[in-house]
Amino acid sequence: MTTLFDRYEVQRRKLLMDRSAPGRVGTTLPPNDVPEAEMPPSDMLRQDLDLPEVSESEIVRYFSQLSQLNFSIDHNFYPLGSCTMKYNPKLNDEMASIPGFTEIHPLQPDHTVQGALKLLFELQTYLAEITGMAGTSLTPMAGADGELAGMLMARAFHTANGDLQRKNVLIPDSAHGTNPATAVMAGFQVVSLPSDANGDTDLDALRSSVGDDLAGLMITLPSTLGLFDSNIVEVVKIVHDAGGIVYGDGANLNALLGRVKMGDLGFDVMHSNLHKTFTQPHGGGGPGTGPIMVGERMQPFLPTPQVVRRHDSDGNETFALETPEKTIGRMGAFHGNFGALLRAYAYISTLGDVGIAQVSDDAVINANYIMSELKGYYDLPYDRTCMHEVVFSARNLKRDYGVSALDVAKRLIDYGIHPPTMYFPLIVDEALMIEPTETESKETLDYFIEVMRTIAQEAKDSPELLHDAPHDTPNTRVDEARAARRPYLSWRRED
Repeated sequence: MTTLFDRYEVQRRKLLMDRSAPGRVGTTLPPNDVPEAEMPPSDMLRQDLDLPEVSESEIVRYFSQLSQLNFSIDHNFYPLGSCTMKYNPKLNDEMASIPGFTEIHPLQPDHTVQGALKLLFELQTYLAEITGMAGTSLTPMAGADGELAGMLMARAFHTANGDLQRKNVLIPDSAHGTNPATAVMAGFQVVSLPSDANGDTDLDALRSSVGDDLAGLMITLPSTLGLFDSNIVEVVKIVHDAGGIVYGDGANLNALLGRVKMGDLGFDVMHSNLHKTFTQPHGGGGPGTGPIMVGERMQPFLPTPQVVRRHDSDGNETFALETPEKTIGRMGAFHGNFGALLRAYAYISTLGDVGIAQVSDDAVINANYIMSELKGYYDLPYDRTCMHEVVFSARNLKRDYGVSALDVAKRLIDYGIHPPTMYFPLIVDEALMIEPTETESKETLDYFIEVMRTIAQEAKDSPELLHDAPHDTPNTRVDEARAARRPYLSWRRED
């Protein structure tokens, strides 16, 4: 039986165009206070423009209700492994909104923006210190942009040395999916390396793959399996002995802060996703930022510009933009995403060295707590201490009850939890990658654990319940393949 509330809900969920009624007005325009411009030729004008006719209150309610449908870290738990959708302290947003930062322009003369340049210089120094590297470029606009910068630097390095035959880049099968695409974009050929039974890089496969044609290795540390490669020191030595560059995908730096420095391990270049590790808000697709940190031999090839510190004749420090000697050029407009860099600077400055180390401690503890509590309910492909994220497999549920990782992820929505990363890394069948981050409380983790156990029981007792999930959302499960192949890109009137 349809209730009055059901009828109201149908009306409330209508699109703005579907709410339109002739004659309704949403705003009153003020008198024109500028000269009228001449209209374009009539054959370029539409005679009718199908715009919604709605009142102001309807407009406000529509967009307010729409905003409440968004899933965000400010509302619910977001265990999206490998993307680190963690809580972003609002203090960082306040710092990024200070007028002295928001009202300057990147084309201003250096002497008029000394405060901003000093901030960028200090952030360069912080990131180099945290990662154990010699230099930093803040200009890459995202993690993938940082990857590309690093591999272009590797190509420039080999070219400068006359090693034009070095075309092969080794990439473990547990690396981030962007790594192979980045290597190819930089002009290299990709050679995949398998993982061993422990989830580490297979050393025998590595040794058999190196030669005079080796350009380098791209490796994610910790890997997308959530594991610290116990062979990493030997891996770096093998690549260096063969004349290759070791590139570190630092997207999972959240697990290493204050504990391990990539430079100390021998890495030549790496990037860091500041929107992951250092809390630049990244929901909705951006903006991101992916600075790269490098060892001494790679410094001349850094992207331009780089902020440098100088001292005048009176001993006063000044800051300026400089182009490295053998730079690969620009990775984007101006100096990078300044607002994102500012937030990262505020975050690092607030935490200090003790707080930075606490981030990784808490992230790793939280992930291992979840692993220990869900072991036995879901398959654990690599039963060893994990880092900031743990990768389970729903293959036991699929084998025994016909319930897939997708079913589990969709059912989580009914419990107010965002799905984790599914079906990645590719080397784990029915993978569920869970990253709790360091910001979640034990109470939240306990709720998540209880829900995951409940879903495992539901898979046994009522598998159809999971097949049809989610149940308590404005839209239930959609045909995702059809949506990708035949998307609706414009409004269509309801029948």
